[in-house]
Amino acid sequence: MSVLVLILAVSAACCLGFGFVLQQQAAAHAPLSDFLSPRLLLDLIRVPRWLGGIGLMVCGMALGAVALSQGEVTLVEPLLATNLLFALALSRRQTRQPLGRQGWAGLVLLAGGVTAFIVAGQPRGGAATGGSFRQWLIIGVMLGLAFLLTAYAKRSRLSAAPVLLAVAAGLLYGVQDALTRVSGQLFAGGGWGGLLTSWQPYGVVLIGVTGLLLVQSAFEAGPLRMSLPALTAAQPLAGIACGVGFLGDRLRMDAGALAWEAAGLVGVVVGVVLLGMHPAMPGGSARVRAVELQRG
Repeated sequence: MSVLVLILAVSAACCLGFGFVLQQQAAAHAPLSDFLSPRLLLDLIRVPRWLGGIGLMVCGMALGAVALSQGEVTLVEPLLATNLLFALALSRRQTRQPLGRQGWAGLVLLAGGVTAFIVAGQPRGGAATGGSFRQWLIIGVMLGLAFLLTAYAKRSRLSAAPVLLAVAAGLLYGVQDALTRVSGQLFAGGGWGGLLTSWQPYGVVLIGVTGLLLVQSAFEAGPLRMSLPALTAAQPLAGIACGVGFLGDRLRMDAGALAWEAAGLVGVVVGVVLLGMHPAMPGGSARVRAVELQRG
């Protein structure tokens, strides 16, 4: 594993974690009538705290893009999941909550799960596989699931909406990371001409804006401890599926390696949930209760 990729990915996770906390603190006070509407972004853009959070997220995405250009998606994605550690660190500083058994257990499971997956899987690059059919099939499944989750969230009670929207956004961000990797390869091979005449960079922008709206709506609808774990768990799983599915990333496939890789991913998900549910994580707006959203 490249030390440069490790530094870039962890730095990206740090920026993302801090940025998510600032964004949620601002979005929690946005008008509930803006839920899943572009007006939400127009309202938030006037809030300095939210702009600071977006600035940090952009820095994190830029660092993540550089990491993806230097390493495999299956390597970078688990490292990006550590953003929750930095979100918890900032939240603990603000709330003065002790880490406790839950926090330590989540930290060990998340860090241990990432380590187990990387060490056992030994992610390495390779030629793209499966052609355009497999690529569109995997991307289509991810986008379809995100659409279904969003549609259900719009018709569900607010208590379920943050989790559903965060999972949908995580799936989109996983696809976005894969397309970012492809865009970097296109630029390296054909320069700006090769990049701008391909659909992938435009897909990165469109998916990024859509994911941003879903994330901010999730932050608006409930506390960070409901949305961030789901977002953090879904993104690496979607990214790894894209990496192995059509980008040509390779993992060790013997029985022992697969067992450790599966155990590592389970550890990451459980650790993310434990850390995300920690009392130090910011609570949501007091006005969010069991209120049903209007059917559109």
